[in-house]
Amino acid sequence: MKTLALIAHDNKKEELRDWCLKHVDALKEFSLCGTGKTAEVVSEATGLTVKPYLGGPYGGDLEIGAAVAEGKIGYVIFFWDPLSSQPHDPDIKALMRIAAVYNIPFATNAATADCLLEKN
Repeated sequence: MKTLALIAHDNKKEELRDWCLKHVDALKEFSLCGTGKTAEVVSEATGLTVKPYLGGPYGGDLEIGAAVAEGKIGYVIFFWDPLSSQPHDPDIKALMRIAAVYNIPFATNAATADCLLEKN
């Protein structure tokens, strides 16, 4: 089964939750994981099992990056907030970099996440 990581900054968690509710049937085709609160929010809203990693500021982005490098995660959806400063911004950039190195689809908003699901 394909593994999809779900991540969202605080200002984008509701948007990701709503996107997941809209695509719950398609998401059933994936093994899901996510960073701390995001995993909890999506799981509670959809009823889907979402394996939680640490919260982003506590190393969750790096944990997911390591799983990408190990071949355990094949897709990432990260609804990030480009208008807010994040204290763990270097971790976010490291995750984006490792996804690019391993040629992993990396969606950053609803439009690109829709494209990711259409291709799978």
